[in-house]
Amino acid sequence: MREALHQAGLTENESKVFSTLLGLGPSHAGSISRKSGLHRRVVYDTIEMLIQKGLVGYILQNNVKLFQASHPQRVLELLQEKEQRIEGAMPEMLALYAKTKEKEETNFYKGKNGLKTVFEDQLESGKEILILGASPIAYDILQFYFHWFDKRRVEKKIRTRIIFNKSSDIPRLPLADIRILPEKYGSPLAVNIYGDKVAIILWSKEKPFAIVIAQKEIADGYRKYFELLWRMAKKP
Repeated sequence: MREALHQAGLTENESKVFSTLLGLGPSHAGSISRKSGLHRRVVYDTIEMLIQKGLVGYILQNNVKLFQASHPQRVLELLQEKEQRIEGAMPEMLALYAKTKEKEETNFYKGKNGLKTVFEDQLESGKEILILGASPIAYDILQFYFHWFDKRRVEKKIRTRIIFNKSSDIPRLPLADIRILPEKYGSPLAVNIYGDKVAIILWSKEKPFAIVIAQKEIADGYRKYFELLWRMAKKP
């Protein structure tokens, strides 16, 4: 639960105090300190932050403050408020991004979330996706993501042509034409070509990463190389 609260934007101490209050009910700072393991001064400072966020309130009982956690629904409300603030700033961010986007030629993306960003960019392009050297382990690395990726790709009517490295474990994909090269040419490296971009992806379970090159001449060169191999590859 504390990890979920932390992911929602609460600090580690805020997560501890809030979850402690959920379990204790109305309590004074001493009880919260003992239960959470935090120093009393830290508890007071943290409670003040939680009060400002509307996550904690208090009542007076015999002139002693008893602190109480707000309804957990308030956490969702905080997330919604953050989303609204981001949406409000989005036009300005998009304007700044548009000014610099064309200047970007090469970007590096690391980890699973980085790879997801690359594939989201492919959907955003709306163009046919050519995949050279596709590896079945990609579906192990991003297990659940590709289900939603292919669903949205179909919704956008984006076709894909894929050259796999071997004939086994080839997934059945919608709006996709698939061909196969001999297994001896297999590699964890894949090249995705879309629009004016080329994404070179290393499908590694430990440290996957991608290099995206945004340059029309390079994309056209890779596209010609893909067409050559497409004619040489066999249908499954």
